[in-house]
Amino acid sequence: SIFLIKIGDKESIQKNDFLIELYRHKFFYLILIPAIVLLLIFAYRPMYGVVIAFKNFSPRKGIMGSPWVGFDHFETVFSIEMFWQAFENTIVINILKLVIGFPTSIILAIMINAIHTKWFKNTIQTIVYLPHFLSWVVVSGMIFSLFDERTGSLYKLLSPFMNLNIFGDGKQFVAMLIVSDIWKEVGWGAIIYLAALSGISADLYEASELDGANAIQQFFSVTLPQILPTISIMLILRVGGLIGGGFDQIYNLYNTTVYEYADVLDTFIFRYGISEGNFEMGTAVGLFSNIINIFLLLFANKVVDIINKVEG
Repeated sequence: SIFLIKIGDKESIQKNDFLIELYRHKFFYLILIPAIVLLLIFAYRPMYGVVIAFKNFSPRKGIMGSPWVGFDHFETVFSIEMFWQAFENTIVINILKLVIGFPTSIILAIMINAIHTKWFKNTIQTIVYLPHFLSWVVVSGMIFSLFDERTGSLYKLLSPFMNLNIFGDGKQFVAMLIVSDIWKEVGWGAIIYLAALSGISADLYEASELDGANAIQQFFSVTLPQILPTISIMLILRVGGLIGGGFDQIYNLYNTTVYEYADVLDTFIFRYGISEGNFEMGTAVGLFSNIINIFLLLFANKVVDIINKVEG
């Protein structure tokens, strides 16, 4: 009985501590309420729609009234050659964006942070941030104009040095996707790293200078270790989205000539699943890609934890 009383006291204490913390930070929790409500309505409530992947969907009968077919739609999708081509393209394009674009944001943030003139620093920040706020519809129009064979300024500049065929050569098209994505998003990605860099104490740099460290040594001994937690979190989030994304960019730029290199899972879902009315197939592909993304996210998180434990 004494043992049960002690357990009850412990649970009561934990409950009181939770209520005290809840009251202490009540305004923070109040701010969270609208975000949680929106998340429940627009993210979690529609999730029941994934059952379409396991049904022979009929709009007249509705989702719940449609008959079950098990994994038939998955078997059909996996037998389509274009699906595996889109799957391969998705991995290749996203890995290239990760390998090239991810460190570019870090380098840009470090370069901007090194600027000491305030007005010049703010000007550079504004210039590199602006492309993020342009939609891919606008950016694609700019790209079409720049690489137009008759009037495009970039086409005239680069064509004497290479056989330029951006919208007809798959490899050149993928290269253009990578470069345009970096141009549009690198400034926005640098914001988080700039925030992390601004939180580094100046005393650490002063101490390293007294020890005789030069700029490169300061980067590896002070800057990099201090922003490494931020880099780890951003890397986990990027790896968790390797299978998917990029629909707006690719859909507004690609054509049938470059399908072999540029057709990704998102465009495949839209073209094969939505445009042709194969909603079950599209849902199956979407569920398949999301499951892989979850495993990639967990894998990346585990790898980062192991690295942090080794370094610790």
